[in-house]
Amino acid sequence: MAPVFSPPLHRQRHQFVIDFVKRQKPQKVVDLGCSECSLLKKLKFHREIELLVGVDINGAIIKKKMHGLAPVSTDYLQPSYDQLRIELYQGSVTQKDMRLRGFDLVTSIELIEHLTLDDVERFSEVVFGYMTPVAVIVSTPNSEFNPLLPVLAGFRHSDHKFEWTRAEFQSWALKVCLAYGYDVEFTGVGKAPPGQQERVGFCSQIGVFHRLGGRESSNVLSDDDAEDGFSYTLLYSINYPSLRDNNILRRVLVSEVLYWAEKLKRRWMEEKTGERDEAEECLRASEQRIEMEEKQTACGARTNHPVEQCGREVLEVQEGEDEEVFWNNRKGQQESCILHRSVSVPLAVLWSCCPKVSALSGSLSNLRHLLMDEPNVKLSQDGSAVLLQEQDLEEEEEEEEDNDVEDSGYGEASQCPHSAEQEGDWEANI
Repeated sequence: MAPVFSPPLHRQRHQFVIDFVKRQKPQKVVDLGCSECSLLKKLKFHREIELLVGVDINGAIIKKKMHGLAPVSTDYLQPSYDQLRIELYQGSVTQKDMRLRGFDLVTSIELIEHLTLDDVERFSEVVFGYMTPVAVIVSTPNSEFNPLLPVLAGFRHSDHKFEWTRAEFQSWALKVCLAYGYDVEFTGVGKAPPGQQERVGFCSQIGVFHRLGGRESSNVLSDDDAEDGFSYTLLYSINYPSLRDNNILRRVLVSEVLYWAEKLKRRWMEEKTGERDEAEECLRASEQRIEMEEKQTACGARTNHPVEQCGREVLEVQEGEDEEVFWNNRKGQQESCILHRSVSVPLAVLWSCCPKVSALSGSLSNLRHLLMDEPNVKLSQDGSAVLLQEQDLEEEEEEEEDNDVEDSGYGEASQCPHSAEQEGDWEANI
């Protein structure tokens, strides 16, 4: 009975690597023979990885697929605290490049069978002797399994130079361990039909190598090593947006502050006027303006109404601090007091009632510091509150008239900067 692999064999190999990453949480990972970058596209979602590198001798296929590793719009709109850098290189695994030293994990998935036996020796020296990663995952076809594969004559792929039995693979792996200071575990993916697993083993055999001494083991660059320099060609590199970047942190924080301040202002206005229907917004704003004008006796005069920012519960919390939130004069001039008022939303209220604002800023003083020089945020003179302009009734009416004549709108959009594992023909339909 011919084996049927579910999920497909290449997905099982990738899932083996992903499961290893979930357990070991490596920060620096390189995939040798990355080909179409399909494994890298899956690993980029595991944000414990800070540096993700792919290497393949076929630069054309990398260039064709590399843009699939670029950040998407949500990565810019909702950046995380995690850092991720992706680099793709064209180069041979038999050559040394000092940029690939000191990684936590090196993967070589269905690669070594594409090398000559002499190149396998050079591969062993480069990966285990020069790069000296903490862990290495090597997968290669198990020739003992081949008789069970349908419509297969010879090797599984026309470019394969050899296909090892389990004994041959284990012999090579143990020599590597002895020469370069590693130990190895043998396993695989692609189980044989019932009753035949012990006789033929896995379809793809896997060796998982661990450096003796782990991360504590030294990795010193000698003068001879330094002479190797950069033998690979960098084809692609990208830094994913991260809140550890101060510029990105400020942008996200400002966006959150303005969003919540505007939301709280509108909520206060609705509570003040009893406004519920957006169609009555102009009328309600006009009534509110008249009421506020009656209570304001001078430019900058303060009302007795606090901003009810998080509902009536906050009103109770803030009732002893009603002077912090008020309708006030924007420019300090008598004549402009009526037409150009603003709502003051205290930073203390924003920080305490908006979890994301407090998480991004860390402290109230830090929030004030981060907003101090932001051109899109207007603060009060003492820097304790965000000032939001109240739109004049006349302007609202003009906008309504414009909307009646022509239905048009403008939105602010975020501007975003925008081969080893070769599956054999026999795998295509399995």
